Amino acid sequence: MYRFLLTPRWWGINVFVLLAIPFCIFMGSWQLSRFEGRVHDSRAATEQAASDHREAAQPLDKMLPVDKATSGRRVSVHGQYGKQLLVPGRQLDDKNGFYVLTLLRTDSGEALPVVRGWLPGRADAAKAPAPPAGEVTVTGALQASETPGDNGVSAQGGLPAGQTAAISSASLVNLVPYKLYDAWVTLDKADSGMKAVPASVPDGSGLDLKAFQNLGYTGEWFVFAGFVVFMWFRLLRREAETVRDVALGLVPAEEEAPAQVSAG
Repeated sequence: MYRFLLTPRWWGINVFVLLAIPFCIFMGSWQLSRFEGRVHDSRAATEQAASDHREAAQPLDKMLPVDKATSGRRVSVHGQYGKQLLVPGRQLDDKNGFYVLTLLRTDSGEALPVVRGWLPGRADAAKAPAPPAGEVTVTGALQASETPGDNGVSAQGGLPAGQTAAISSASLVNLVPYKLYDAWVTLDKADSGMKAVPASVPDGSGLDLKAFQNLGYTGEWFVFAGFVVFMWFRLLRREAETVRDVALGLVPAEEEAPAQVSAG
C-alpha cells in the first residue's frame, strides 16, 4: 500500500520534510537562546546596579568609554558647574517632569553633563535651583549618551532656548561652548529638594519588547515544525486511502493521479 513513498513525487516531499523540521527546530532554539541571553543580561544588570551602590566611586577616565560593563557604575568627578539646561518630558514615579542638567567643567578642560535631579511639571527654568558655586566633587552613576528615538527620547527640534531633548554630546554641542564627554552622570543624591534620577539599564540588557519578540518567534518556529509533520501525515493518509480505494475498485485506476493531485 505504501509503495507510493518510493515515487519521485514522494521523494521530493520526504526530502523537504526532513530538511524543514530540523531547520525549524534550529531557528526556534536560536530564538530561545536569544531570549535566555536577554534574561541573563537583565539579571546581571539588576545585580550590577545593586552592587554599584555599594562599591567605591571610580575616577571618570577609568570608566570610559561607556559600555555594558561600565554603564551604571559609580564615578567621582571634580570641577566647577557651568551652563544649566532643562530636559523636558521625563517621567519619574509615573509622573511627568523634567531633568535639571548642569555642565560640570572638569580639570581636563572637557565638560560632563550632570543630571542634578528631577522636578515635576512643565520644564521651567525658574523652578530649577542654581548649581553650587565654586569647586565641587560630584558622585553618581555613569550613563551612555542618549540617542533620539531610543527609550522614549524625542527629537531635538521645537524646544525653547535652554532645553534639550537628549543628553548627548551630539545634541549639546550647539548649545554649550564646551568640549563635551560622550557620557553623562546622574547624581547619587539630588541637589536642593529635587528627586534623584536612577541609573538606566544599558540598551539590550533588559526584558524589553525585543526580548518577548524572541520568545514569540521561538513559539512560531516550533509551531511551523509541528505543522510540517501534520501536513506530511495528512498527505500520507490521503494517498493511502486513494491507493486502497483503487485496489478495492471503488475508484477507477485512471482517476488515481487526479485524486493524488487534489489531495496535495
